[in-house]
Amino acid sequence: MNAQNDPGHGDSPAAWTAVTIMLIGFSIGTVAFFFAIEWLVWASAALVLVGWAIGGIMAKAGYGVKGPKFTPKAHS
Repeated sequence: MNAQNDPGHGDSPAAWTAVTIMLIGFSIGTVAFFFAIEWLVWASAALVLVGWAIGGIMAKAGYGVKGPKFTPKAHS
């Protein structure tokens, strides 16, 4: 597979930001579920959706794998 056909592996600022926010949301939600704090479980679910939306917005703004503001690192 050449570089032109490679879809990327999500190694972009948009992907890293989205995954980080969603990981925080899942972590908070897991602890809240364990301690039966229902409102925090739902708030963390909303945070996961916010992370997904922010990743999409950043990708459309050019910070995704194929975006003009993203410079891929050379792999050796």
